[in-house]
Amino acid sequence: MAQDRIEIATRGPGLYEFTEAASRFVARHGAAEGLLTCFVRHTSASVVIQENADPDVQRDLQAFFARLVPRSDDPSMAWLWHTTEGPDDMPAHIKSALTAVSVGVPVSGGRLMLGTWQGLYLFEHRDRPQDRQIVLHLSA
Repeated sequence: MAQDRIEIATRGPGLYEFTEAASRFVARHGAAEGLLTCFVRHTSASVVIQENADPDVQRDLQAFFARLVPRSDDPSMAWLWHTTEGPDDMPAHIKSALTAVSVGVPVSGGRLMLGTWQGLYLFEHRDRPQDRQIVLHLSA
């Protein structure tokens, strides 16, 4: 078993790929077979496996989540109680709850078993830049 943390500085909402960092971590520890768990240590961001070929996918995902869960200053969100940390905060918690805070990726032959167009992403839900941590845990 091995564990490490990676830091990702975000610039606001969006998907921030960390596939290469995760692949380097797996290679560094020489695990031929196992499972890599990626866990985000925050409640207003998530971890997703998503397409890494067409940037329209990321734009569409962001637009979908913005429509699904608008900012708390949108009249449709007047029912929210938790608003003291800004109009993007509680919607970010909801988006995080709808996605995932961790994902597992099988490792075989010392490599992540991601599909051809799949990448690992931190999905930032807050408006302002954030410093995020992803814990990488390799079970071999």
